[in-house]
Amino acid sequence: MATSPASSRGLVLVLLAAMLWGSTGTAQALAPSGLSSYWVGALRVALAAGFFVLLALRAPLRRGPWPWPRLLLAAGCIAAYNLSFFAGVRASGVALGTAIAVGSAPIWAGLIQTLVQGRLPPPLWWLGTLVSVASGALMTLAQGEQLQLTPAGVALCLTAGLSYASYTLLNKGLVLHLGAAWTNLGVFGLAGLLSVPAAWWLSGPLPALGGSWGVVLFLGLVSTGLAYLLFSSGLRHISGATGVTLALAEPVTAFVLAVLVVGEFQPLAAWLGLAGVVAGLLMVVRAELRAGAAQ
Repeated sequence: MATSPASSRGLVLVLLAAMLWGSTGTAQALAPSGLSSYWVGALRVALAAGFFVLLALRAPLRRGPWPWPRLLLAAGCIAAYNLSFFAGVRASGVALGTAIAVGSAPIWAGLIQTLVQGRLPPPLWWLGTLVSVASGALMTLAQGEQLQLTPAGVALCLTAGLSYASYTLLNKGLVLHLGAAWTNLGVFGLAGLLSVPAAWWLSGPLPALGGSWGVVLFLGLVSTGLAYLLFSSGLRHISGATGVTLALAEPVTAFVLAVLVVGEFQPLAAWLGLAGVVAGLLMVVRAELRAGAAQ
């Protein structure tokens, strides 16, 4: 079966973005302690905004009015994702919180896309998504962390998943209208204006970073700025729901880095979950390539 080169390029860009996101946990594990999770999220957004300022200066700006309502909504989704994800993980534990937040996002995206477009994604997409989500939950929960199932923690993690899915679907339309650099500048600039005051309110003034600056710069410029540039560029060529599902490559990358860099031991069930996530992602890729070839 012939496939669309544009779809293939979009899939590769989104997978590369997810791999960069997967380096976040390892980078934080190697960072000095003392910086609150709220400030980590806020600084990531603010530094990414600076990254996109430099890119936007070299990118052409389309004429005409900007879609400010959608930009504000997308920025609110980014700010809500960062704050609710870190708070949800703190309340539920890393394994359970990540499983709920990352795992729920593709389901949210599929449902939202169905409501907006009036048609379901293909059955193979749903099968691959469900296999990836279930396997991702197995992969993270098999790591033996004590579960802390609380209504508030679950609600925060589900909010993070909904926020990320909503951002992705909004971002696809914005990128097609404004281009990747200007879209991300608008979204992350506005999100920074929301996130920094929120972090100050939730955890107090920003402490002296000292030896944390290197890790914070990596998180802001590489695992956020560069990653979202790749992600936004890839969304030009694939569906938003597929982009959200392919982001499940993030915990796969985090898992591998934890083994190879941090030296963590992983049980057999976690490795089986890893294999299941990869198998599910391959199904989603297949479904997207079929859709691209049919266009």
